[in-house]
Amino acid sequence: MPWPAKNAGLGIAAISYIAVDYLRHLSPSWHSRLQYTLWFLLALSAVLRVPSYPHWTAEFRSAIPFFASIFFLLAALLFEALSVRSVTAVLGLHWHQSTPPLPDTGQWLLLALNEKLPSPFVEILRARIIGLHHFLMLFIMLAFSVLFGSVKAPGLGLGARYMFTMAVGRLLRAISFASTILPSARPWCAVSRFRVPSYPHHWAQKYYVPYATDHDAISQVIKLDTAYVDIGKPIGDYQPDWGMMSFLIDFLRPTVSEGPSWYSLLKKAGGGCNDLLYSGHMLVAVLTAMAWTEAYGGFSSALVWLLVMHSAQREIRERHHYTVDCIVAIYVGILLWKMTGFIWSHKATSSNRKLRKFEKIQSRLIQASKDADIDKVRELLKGIESSSEEIELSSEESKNQTGIKYARLFRSITIAFALVIVFLAFTLTSDG
Repeated sequence: MPWPAKNAGLGIAAISYIAVDYLRHLSPSWHSRLQYTLWFLLALSAVLRVPSYPHWTAEFRSAIPFFASIFFLLAALLFEALSVRSVTAVLGLHWHQSTPPLPDTGQWLLLALNEKLPSPFVEILRARIIGLHHFLMLFIMLAFSVLFGSVKAPGLGLGARYMFTMAVGRLLRAISFASTILPSARPWCAVSRFRVPSYPHHWAQKYYVPYATDHDAISQVIKLDTAYVDIGKPIGDYQPDWGMMSFLIDFLRPTVSEGPSWYSLLKKAGGGCNDLLYSGHMLVAVLTAMAWTEAYGGFSSALVWLLVMHSAQREIRERHHYTVDCIVAIYVGILLWKMTGFIWSHKATSSNRKLRKFEKIQSRLIQASKDADIDKVRELLKGIESSSEEIELSSEESKNQTGIKYARLFRSITIAFALVIVFLAFTLTSDG
């Protein structure tokens, strides 16, 4: 971890963004004024740095892994969205209304601390200082800081690692919460977000309901290892015509009022209810903190981790998740980030570049040593510290005018694509 950070500019920008966004709760008028001013200044400063950015060759090499990671993440998010709906739909709304939340010692502890801690401190813990969109924006700021030399290039490599790790984490999360369905800590959640049938799916009618509460039935099914209860003809579900996607009907359990499209059905819910173990919000927060700590370091990384802890206790306090969901998300996020260093690494970027540079000048260095040319040896060794990517780019562009055009085109497309994505992210998440 680079500690302390090379400069404090990125940390100041991050703190400013969070502080300005928190004004929405204190002074909405000032928030609306300062928010767009901050966006404009950040975007302008990034654009002005583009012409002098020297690492476009490294960015070009990272473009394919970057876009591949985007598609992988989109596929993982689609699978997760299907799973979120499925785990709520399979048991029906009546089960969600009648099943009490699980006992959670973390919730008890926070309620006890409310009675012991000073009121101002409790209000800070309750405050909505940071949310999911803030952590996403913090990472975008981190990736853009390669333009200012605050983070090791390539920025697309860092982005590829972040999205690839996120995709793996999302897949593991979907598999986890779909394996064992836990009751929501908010019993009203399913009714307010989903229009699934009130009765269980025919799978649950046969394999779960007869053995859910009757002790004798549970004992008998353990002994026989067979679903021995004859339930007769199960209650069927509405069967829309989804064409090739009709296999999703058993998982999503649509109703007549939700329309004919399976895709629009996934977008209607404002989040899940039973996608609990582990927390997706905390996974995003932890991956952002891990990326910030490795790529930038400094005291601002400690602040990011404090915000992660604050977000975790709010998830538990507001009963969006159980304590175990947040704890598992924290160590899974840390382990996953540690395992994906082969895509981008702060340490490997610098050492590998120097090694490649040394291999290129090795023969000249040996010859200079034989000739006892000390000045030449010093010159070659000093050149190792320079960026081999910069030298390669300048030599290629000086020899090939077509290369210059393609390089400029890649720069323009990359920065335009990034700014559009950032603008959409800021706009779509401006309300939290």
